[in-house]
Amino acid sequence: MTPLLMAARQGYLGTVSKILSLCPDCCEKVDNEGLNLLHYLAFRGFSNPLRPSLFKPGGIEIVYGSVKNLMELEDAFGMTPQEVYNALRSRKYHHKQKKIIDLLEKIGNDQVAEEPVRRFPLPNDSTESLEKKREAHLVVAALIATVTFAAAITVPGGLRTEKGPEQSTPKKGSDQGTPFLIQEVAFKAFVITNVIAFIFSVSALTTHFGVLDNLLARFSFWRLTVSDRIRSVSGVLGYATLAMVIAFSTGSYVVLKSSPQLNIVSYLICPGFLLSMWLILNATIYE
Repeated sequence: MTPLLMAARQGYLGTVSKILSLCPDCCEKVDNEGLNLLHYLAFRGFSNPLRPSLFKPGGIEIVYGSVKNLMELEDAFGMTPQEVYNALRSRKYHHKQKKIIDLLEKIGNDQVAEEPVRRFPLPNDSTESLEKKREAHLVVAALIATVTFAAAITVPGGLRTEKGPEQSTPKKGSDQGTPFLIQEVAFKAFVITNVIAFIFSVSALTTHFGVLDNLLARFSFWRLTVSDRIRSVSGVLGYATLAMVIAFSTGSYVVLKSSPQLNIVSYLICPGFLLSMWLILNATIYE
């Protein structure tokens, strides 16, 4: 196996691009199974979205001219890179998935210098696996919904109260019960992002409980399987988590304005979270 194929096998796009820029013609090499550069990129492409510039639903968009020759090149199992990518990305059963999984299991135990190489993540849609993911989603969604609901009731900074027997019944137009910090921009951002997180988490719960099935079953476009629910809810919970982090950051910021040091820390919570997530998600891609 050539260094280019090994870099593609590991999913290291930075290394792949560097090698191709120095030696474009080396991409024509294949391994013992007839797998070329694009086959290995397709194998990695189904588990994380790092190949949108290479693989398209209607074909492959290639940057380097020499790589175009690999588009229709079949491996030992008679599959082109695009067919591999489409089969692994398909949300429905694909007749070539079994062949691909068998091949990945076969080459998954390769070693280089007696060191194991990175294994291929295999699609796992078994009933047990889906049920575990569903349970995890329900727990996360319930926690986010609970936290955001509590935050909406006990708002940062507290509420206005008017004491006195004559104020036992609030007058019309009274400010009683109004948040002290309602005019602050950061407080408004807290309210909006907190509501977004709550809505997304409740949407995840209703999706898993099948509430939307009863409402949208009459429409032909609504044909969600359990696997489809898992994928869609994963994205929804991701947005809910991001909104919750922003709400926490803005809520902390608005109540800590009197302390410059703590205020800066609360201000950096959200950017720090986004940066750390970006670094984690890209750590295994560009090496």
